[in-house]
Amino acid sequence: MGARITDAVTYFKQRNESRGAVRLVRQRPPDRFRWRKAVSSLSSRAGKLRGRERMVIEEPVREVVMDVEDGILRREVVLDARRWNVDLDRGEVLPRHRMGDLRRYVFLVGADMRVIERYVRVPDDFEAPIDTAGCTLVARAMANHHRRRAQRIWLELPDPDAPDAPPLRPHQRFLAERAAQDAEIARRWAALGQHLVGAGTE
Repeated sequence: MGARITDAVTYFKQRNESRGAVRLVRQRPPDRFRWRKAVSSLSSRAGKLRGRERMVIEEPVREVVMDVEDGILRREVVLDARRWNVDLDRGEVLPRHRMGDLRRYVFLVGADMRVIERYVRVPDDFEAPIDTAGCTLVARAMANHHRRRAQRIWLELPDPDAPDAPPLRPHQRFLAERAAQDAEIARRWAALGQHLVGAGTE
């Protein structure tokens, strides 16, 4: 089949032919764009299933993901799957952290532990392992949320680098401070996400 892998996987999903979609993913060479999106689409399908139907998708996809040589791609596919409550990682891909590690990282970057606890179940025992994927997704989501909010505010303000730019009015100074605060919070959450998964870019 010469079609783009994303279109082909969508075709198989619409026909409820999960095996065909899995077979296609296993045959195509992995890349960070269409192949990753296709695997994420399969994960979203698997997340809605239970029992043998789920295993027909999840286990073969997990096998091919574990064979991906691109470490960053492998990591991001695992994180994509976690969005759909699909576990493609059994400790082979993401770093393992304890609750004590998480609390230390949160303190070091200046993030808010209460936000993580709102979305991810975390243990009380400092030696207990955490859900690295879940915590990373929360950190990234919060970083993106505050980054977008800062950018929206900056777009409403006069360009400070423009020739003859007028001084900011009181309410504009307040907005500029708010944007700077959101940008700083975004930086802290992004740093936490990097601490949890290690170096590298998405």
